[in-house]
Amino acid sequence: MNLKSISFYLSLFCFPISFSAFINILYSSYFDYFLSIESYFLTLIFSAALGAGFYFFGKKSDKKINFIDQLILIILVYLIVGLLISTPFYLSNFKVSFLSAFFESISGLTGTGFSTFENVKYLDPTLILWRSSSQWIGGLYFLFFLVLIFSNKSFNYKMTNLTYLGENIIQSNQNIKDNILKIFIYYSILSFIFLLLLNISGIRLFNSLNLTMTLVSGGGFLPSNNLSEVISTNFQKLVLIFALIISMLNFYLLFNLFSKKTLIRDHKEDFYLLFLAIVFIFLIYFYDLNGLNIFISIVSSLANSGISLIKSDNNLSLYFLLITIIGGSLISNSSGIKLTRFYILLKITSGEIIKLISPNSVIKKKIFNSDNKITDENIKFSFLIFISFFISLFILSTFLVFDNIGFEKSFKLAILALTNTVNSEMYNLQNLNFSDLLISSKMALIIFMIIGKIELISVFLIFKKILFKD
Repeated sequence: MNLKSISFYLSLFCFPISFSAFINILYSSYFDYFLSIESYFLTLIFSAALGAGFYFFGKKSDKKINFIDQLILIILVYLIVGLLISTPFYLSNFKVSFLSAFFESISGLTGTGFSTFENVKYLDPTLILWRSSSQWIGGLYFLFFLVLIFSNKSFNYKMTNLTYLGENIIQSNQNIKDNILKIFIYYSILSFIFLLLLNISGIRLFNSLNLTMTLVSGGGFLPSNNLSEVISTNFQKLVLIFALIISMLNFYLLFNLFSKKTLIRDHKEDFYLLFLAIVFIFLIYFYDLNGLNIFISIVSSLANSGISLIKSDNNLSLYFLLITIIGGSLISNSSGIKLTRFYILLKITSGEIIKLISPNSVIKKKIFNSDNKITDENIKFSFLIFISFFISLFILSTFLVFDNIGFEKSFKLAILALTNTVNSEMYNLQNLNFSDLLISSKMALIIFMIIGKIELISVFLIFKKILFKD
């Protein structure tokens, strides 16, 4: 393990937390919210000092790290940055335990949205902003991981090579800084577009800002107890649907809308996702619920956000839950197994059945009828991800069952944790109090919220490296 190189890169993920704390200090000063301003000063100092320490420790190291070291770096980023983000939660006046504060920060970083705070409307506005910004930062970091690390050709179990990555976006020593800058600019532009549309729709600026950071990251934190307190008009619902659709699709789709050739060639996965969303909506079109609310719930489930306007008295919770397992595009902040992996398994399975019926048939191994071919490695990883998801589901639900919340809730909560989706009313889990869970349940949820992002297979790869030292 190259500790010095890992330390150098880890420092780069600590400094943005200092900037975020500084923004909260300015916000607190401007609006006279001095109740917990000291916690943001401490977070700024801790993150800056820790970042500086990591930087000087690894400054003179070889900056090249292998894939296993990159995976270890990702896990350390979630743990260490999660600790830094938990500081304002822990030092707030709401008597939050350290584990609950850390739980809240990991939930934000992974874009899950589980919260130990029962009444958000009673929170300090700066703390609401801090929760939302943790999602925004987590979404940005995950896109860095996805494009710069998970595109590794040796262990491409995210299969990002099957969808559009942008020009020269694959990791190399020469363009890594340019790639990071591009991702940051694209992400910021997308955030600004969402903020502008939400504000135009009539949502007040504070709620628009917080909701923007939730939508762009595929997160689940809201600036109020219920989404209905923020979204009320049909125009606001349409803006919300647009933002959710964009967040579930390929991160680079928006920037290729005016390039017809590139759009058709490299974004076929996105067209399949849109078609699938229409199919899911049509299947329950005649259900006695508001059409736009159904649309929001379908797209929110596919985007692994989970925010919804549907009330808990619906009978569709299992239906929405199954949709969350599919997830969105391979290159997005969504989690789940992902549509492309399902597509690969179904295509190969149907191909084998056709061969049995007609041995002389020629089966085309192309993904979404594009130029990209399905390799044996793609099939292997799709199968492993599928199996590892259900292994994770079994392990996590077993931990949660011991918390006396019931088998059904344990099973649902495990799925939502692994797909990084918030426990909203459409899943009938809105009354779950995370602060009352056992320590073992909180720890298990923290671990599997991270695993939901990085996949269980990455943990196996690290163990293999440690045990066999290959």
